[in-house]
Amino acid sequence: MKSIIKTRKKSCNAWFPFNLSVRSLLLSVLIITGIQSPLSAQTQDSMIKPSWWFGAAAGANFNFYRGSTHELNETFTPPVSFNDGFGIGLYVAPTIEYYRPNSLLGFMFQFGYDSRDAKFDQTLTPFDCPQDLSTKLNYLTIEPSLRLAPFKSNFYLYVGPRLAFNMDKSFKYQLQPNPAFPDQVPGQVIEGDFSNMNDMLISMQVGAGYDIFLTGAQKRTQFILSPFVSFQPYFGQNPRSIETWNITTVRAGTALKFGVGKIASAKTEKEIVEEPAEEQPVTPEVDFNVNAPEKIAAKNTVTETYPIINYVFFDLGSTEIPNRYVLLEKNEVAKFKEENVALYTPANLSGRSDRQMTLYYNVLNVLGDRMVKNPTSTIKLVGSSEQSQADAREIAESVKTYLVSMFEINASRITTEGRNKPKIPSQQSRGTDELVLLREGDRRVSIESNSPALLMEFQSGPDATLKPTVMGNEQEAPAESYISFNNTGATEAFTSWSLELKDEDGKVQYFGPYTQDSVAIPSKSILKSRPEGDYNVKMIGTTKDGKKVEKETNAHIVLWTASTVEEVMRFSVPFNFDESKSIAMYNKYLTKVVMPKIPKGAKVIVHGHTDVIGDEAYNQKLSEARANDVKNILQKALFNAGRTDVTFEVSGSGENQKLAPFENKYPEERFYNRTVIIDIILK
Repeated sequence: MKSIIKTRKKSCNAWFPFNLSVRSLLLSVLIITGIQSPLSAQTQDSMIKPSWWFGAAAGANFNFYRGSTHELNETFTPPVSFNDGFGIGLYVAPTIEYYRPNSLLGFMFQFGYDSRDAKFDQTLTPFDCPQDLSTKLNYLTIEPSLRLAPFKSNFYLYVGPRLAFNMDKSFKYQLQPNPAFPDQVPGQVIEGDFSNMNDMLISMQVGAGYDIFLTGAQKRTQFILSPFVSFQPYFGQNPRSIETWNITTVRAGTALKFGVGKIASAKTEKEIVEEPAEEQPVTPEVDFNVNAPEKIAAKNTVTETYPIINYVFFDLGSTEIPNRYVLLEKNEVAKFKEENVALYTPANLSGRSDRQMTLYYNVLNVLGDRMVKNPTSTIKLVGSSEQSQADAREIAESVKTYLVSMFEINASRITTEGRNKPKIPSQQSRGTDELVLLREGDRRVSIESNSPALLMEFQSGPDATLKPTVMGNEQEAPAESYISFNNTGATEAFTSWSLELKDEDGKVQYFGPYTQDSVAIPSKSILKSRPEGDYNVKMIGTTKDGKKVEKETNAHIVLWTASTVEEVMRFSVPFNFDESKSIAMYNKYLTKVVMPKIPKGAKVIVHGHTDVIGDEAYNQKLSEARANDVKNILQKALFNAGRTDVTFEVSGSGENQKLAPFENKYPEERFYNRTVIIDIILK
């Protein structure tokens, strides 16, 4: 088959953009080198980083062809169309960038040579002859971009349009011999230009880069090397106005940039003398010190009597039991035992309270197991919903359905009721700023019973709590091993204060901000895996008029390790929202159950907590009031028993999330954080 082909010799002008771009890159490097010497020779006292950056970028385009290409031009159409292809092309361009130091947003502009060369995948004609097609597809590209530094660091993202003007559209085609006939001769190499080419393309790109500074911060002329990568999808990248050929490109390369900073000259002696003296602010009176215990020779084995709150919380707008609760299958019920509850782990535990929340998230299975073992026991499920009493009854019925269908409990042993609000609602007059959290706490099903087999010792009636479960675990470090940072007077002097700890290698850690006079941090939070270290400790306080006050001291910190074992019994007393008096039924529990377990000469550590709802300073005082309420009940019970041989240590952590027993993501975690933890150390 003969075809009339328009052929042409390769013109040197076809490579003119490449030559121009290379010349631009070399010229930029020469300019940078030429101006570096005189600029760097200037004396500077303080340097402001450049905002404008100039340079050149070079890289490789990884071009992916997709779609269909058949008619190459009006005079030549191969027997079979081409589809996919791949090739690597050169990208080179001058670059201009503008962004202020430590700013979030900036601007980038590049204008240069952009090659989209590639080779199509080989295809077969109807006579099994392979055919090859390669392209020389080059553009002059204009790429303005928005520059975004999300962390105000050297890492940046960029996104913007791409305008490309076609400069070379040539192709090379050859028909190969049929492999079955090795004596055949390859066909003529056919060269030409594609027809129906779009002169201009409008597309887009998104990319990322990282600035590596090559010069010191005090140099007036700054040099940056910036590796980058960008993605240019096929949208708008159809080279031709016919057929479906499109190009997707991944570009990787490096830009070399320079900028000229500003010198902030020091004031002359004359200027300093003539300048009126500023009134020196009065430094607030605070006493800052660090108490870092050398070693606490105790590893506490804790046996905890863990309370089970009588609530199942439902997500707002849903009547299904949330999937964070452990819901057994029918074949798993017979194997479930309360004493083996740790084997049934929820799907999405919070980090710091895995063991304890495992028990709570099995509350329905623990309840079902107890009702199976005690066939005369009955319960009442009271749903509370912000929507309606009918909706509240529906969530109560969801719990009943699970117990009846899975544990085969007779439905007559379970009654349900719907209410608009629980008997003791969380959403009260004080809770105006965090209404969603309060409403989440009020959308729940309360478990009520008059059956002693299900309830805490010495309790009866519908308001009684479920019987607690005893769990054994090992405490990582006792509270007395924590590093205490005492900033006496900070509450009055500062709106807040924070800590900056620098170790002997210059590594800096930050803690805070805080509003109380004293904080305690576990040594492991500071040292991580190091056995010990020397630290420069800086306290940075912010006064009420916005001034910064700093005080420094040094501390040697030792990681807590254990050499002896002390046995600890732990009890928890929950509190209602915004209350500092323990729930009335727990008074008898503390007096009749906890107090008799305190041996002679024991040390009792009472630690109060709150959830995150409300003001931080208010919650700090509330946690201390709760701890003192529990301590007073125990101390009075001991006194009435004729005992004065027990020492107490009382503290409160407020809503401090580093010391809180639980997270605060879900309402059940917030309920458990409204608590006082009692550690009885057996001596």
